[in-house]
Amino acid sequence: MKETAISACYVSPSLSTEQFVPDHCFMYLIAGTMLAYDGSKEYKIKGGDYGLARRNHLAKYTKQPDNGAFKKIYILFEQDFLKEFQETYKFKVEDKKTPGGIIPLKKNALVKNFIQSLTPYFNEHGTIDEQFLNVKRSELLLVLLKNNPELANILFDFSTPEKIDLEAYMNRNYKFNVRIERFAYLTGRSLSAFKRDFEKIFNATPSHWLVQKRLEEAYHLIDKKNKKPSEIYLDLGFEDLSHFSFAFKKLFGHSPTKLTESKNTSR
Repeated sequence: MKETAISACYVSPSLSTEQFVPDHCFMYLIAGTMLAYDGSKEYKIKGGDYGLARRNHLAKYTKQPDNGAFKKIYILFEQDFLKEFQETYKFKVEDKKTPGGIIPLKKNALVKNFIQSLTPYFNEHGTIDEQFLNVKRSELLLVLLKNNPELANILFDFSTPEKIDLEAYMNRNYKFNVRIERFAYLTGRSLSAFKRDFEKIFNATPSHWLVQKRLEEAYHLIDKKNKKPSEIYLDLGFEDLSHFSFAFKKLFGHSPTKLTESKNTSR
């Protein structure tokens, strides 16, 4: 299904690929459980919970069904829409920095009623037709800002990422499988400046450092935390198990499975 601004999703439980969040996204979990991670903190989201994934942040999540069911509604707020909304309503915005890529929101009856009001508008594709789209999104924004006025500082901040501490950022976010260009943008640098600063700090290219850092963490998790390779490779930014195993063996001289087996025989 093509992603649109408002969608109801029925999805099978699986690990998603890591994500760069280009636009603010409100998500309401109807059924199931989801573990979300933003590089700093893990959040457990249950049916009836909702929150905001922030623009220009990294996020990934694990979907867990409830008796086989998993359903969420997500609503995107693109920059053009938010600029038009702010021109109309002129919410007060303060220059306050809020940490975190995921913002859980306290439950409120107005939000629950809004979600229930969407049902008649969904078409057979699980999306809302264009003529109702901005009306419903504006309605939700008014509800959210009534209960959480501080969200205006986030939603109506249209700036690009500023230059930040590269070493701290990469050590916190190396598990996210995103392109080098994304890391450059999120740390407030051009690609060439990012590569130059990176090699000065880490004495390695970004791609080489990322692979080695992920593999060292994998070794630690298998050796010290008794994790299985199949349990960790996606969390560490690898796209498939065979590539993970190949890279692991190339660095350490043996496969992750061999490490697991040697630990089992030594017990």
